Amino acid sequence: METRVAVLSIIVEDDKAVGELNELLHNYRDHIIGRMGIPYKQKGINIICIAIDAPADDINSLTGALGRIEGITAKATYSKN
Repeated sequence: METRVAVLSIIVEDDKAVGELNELLHNYRDHIIGRMGIPYKQKGINIICIAIDAPADDINSLTGALGRIEGITAKATYSKN
């Protein structure tokens, strides 16, 4: 199956959502290339960037599931190749 490279941008505004977030990411661990988290204490949020190489349907499913978690915003940006 053809895969795409994408970057998921995630903003966590509610720390109570972290457990569900990590569980979802664990389910996609075989596709995740790398992850960077930045706590932004002045605004009380956490910013997470995830590089992923997976089928487009899987990336869309993950992004949608993340966006449905209360206190989390998620968007995906795809490579052109």
